[in-house]
Amino acid sequence: MKLLARYNRINLVVTVIILFITGGVYYGAISYILNNQVDKEISIEEQEVISYLSKYGKLPPEVDYKDQKVSYYNTAYPQKRRFTDTTFYNKKEGEYEAGRALVTSANVNGVNHKIVIAESKVETEDLIRLIFYITIALILFLLLILFITNRFILNRIWQPFYHILQQLKTFRLTDQNEITGSVTKIDEFTELNDAVTAMASRVKNDYRDLKTFTENASHELLTPIAVINSKLDSLIQAGDYDEPQSKLLTDVYDAVSRLTRLNQSLLLLVKIENRLVTDEQDVDLKLLIEEKLVQFKELFNDKDIKITTALQDKQINVSKYLIDILLNNLLSNAIRHNHTGGVIDIVLTNHHLAIKNTGADTALVPADIYKRFNKAKNSEGTGLGLTLSKQICDNYKFSLEYGYTQSYHSFTISFVN
Repeated sequence: MKLLARYNRINLVVTVIILFITGGVYYGAISYILNNQVDKEISIEEQEVISYLSKYGKLPPEVDYKDQKVSYYNTAYPQKRRFTDTTFYNKKEGEYEAGRALVTSANVNGVNHKIVIAESKVETEDLIRLIFYITIALILFLLLILFITNRFILNRIWQPFYHILQQLKTFRLTDQNEITGSVTKIDEFTELNDAVTAMASRVKNDYRDLKTFTENASHELLTPIAVINSKLDSLIQAGDYDEPQSKLLTDVYDAVSRLTRLNQSLLLLVKIENRLVTDEQDVDLKLLIEEKLVQFKELFNDKDIKITTALQDKQINVSKYLIDILLNNLLSNAIRHNHTGGVIDIVLTNHHLAIKNTGADTALVPADIYKRFNKAKNSEGTGLGLTLSKQICDNYKFSLEYGYTQSYHSFTISFVN
């Protein structure tokens, strides 16, 4: 859940609770005030009854007006003066209404009389109901204003945050674009903009320094490696050597060859990451795969590997050089990690290319597959083949996924059409 949505939800719930509690308290206060007003009117009527009794020595006649009624009842004991809610029968309307009553007593010529003065509360109830409706309307109006405020004003306030977040999502070390903060009057967002911009600048500078070092180191290694290869060739052709010497020279030659491949792979990685390979053209992927199968035929035969294919026509606009390297890496990987008499299954459709091979009975660790220099203990590779393959796919926004099912290891390239 987004922070703004969570804030709006909490703010709305708290506001509703507070408004309804406040509304209940307000309703109770209004009811109390209006009941008190009715009680005062009844008390005035009580004073008139007492005044009449004092003046004439008897109770005044019973009264039954539209909204007030005065009744007397003989009682054995004096009544405690009290106010109470009751019902009031309205003769005109022919129905019972809410009412308020004062119960008291008076002694007339030694006889106790219970006096009940009742008054209709219908007008008071109507007034309370009107106030309640107005209160509810105000609450709903305030909630609407609050919703609009949170929906639009807060969204605008948070725009600088979303702007910087979007730039962080699309930030790439290899891109030339810099992260730029948006102008805002909010101090926290200004600090966030400054911190992110400074961080991105430092990371890019560090990356440029590392890239420059890698390029320079790789280029500088080319000459001594070439010299070593040349001297080794001359040394091997110079004369006869006994078996230990021949093995020693072969080991050195293999090590230098591996160093050459490693250096070439590192240089290629730098070129791909910096998008320096730009010779894009329409490539017939089906034809290229068929050519690769012919090139790798001897390697297939050496391990007695059976090849099954299901190839459809597929044209992609890429660098033929990079796709050639990608196919070389995936096919070499399928051969190197296969067992004698194994199977390689190649499927090409308009949407994907899948290369499956038999091999070890355990799946590879997904988190380590594309790490640089990650390889099996007995592997003769550089540990950069799959890293290069992943980088090439990322360069063209293809996805490269690994899978393991029933002793088959598979690498699937999904194309973006």
